Amino acid sequence: MRSWCLKAIPLVIVAAAWACGGGSSPSSPAPTGPITINIIGDRGAQSFSPNPATAAGQQVVFRNTDSVVHRVQLNDGTLDTGDIGPGATSRAVTMPAAGTNYHCLLHAGMIGAVSKPDTAPPPCTGAYC
Repeated sequence: MRSWCLKAIPLVIVAAAWACGGGSSPSSPAPTGPITINIIGDRGAQSFSPNPATAAGQQVVFRNTDSVVHRVQLNDGTLDTGDIGPGATSRAVTMPAAGTNYHCLLHAGMIGAVSKPDTAPPPCTGAYC
């Protein structure tokens, strides 16, 4: 084999490996979906997981892992998921700023909060505490 051919073979292998994902070029980050907040059941501050949710300004869905229907609403009434049946997930909603509290409209003892990362949950005030 000619010497130029022997030198070209490694270049072809490197180019093929790079084209198949073996290169070191940066890739775009994978798109992220909404944050999931699980509805656990009628357990006061333990009714939602995570709680508090570090989701201020982010898209979230509520997934009902309980065996009964739930309906999540912000304490100020500006967000309402509608009924979420057992095993179902709500439509994606944008959570407001940290310091917001929410509850299950059907089970008033079920409370949750939105906080910033690494901060304590906001104090719960009003009829749902």
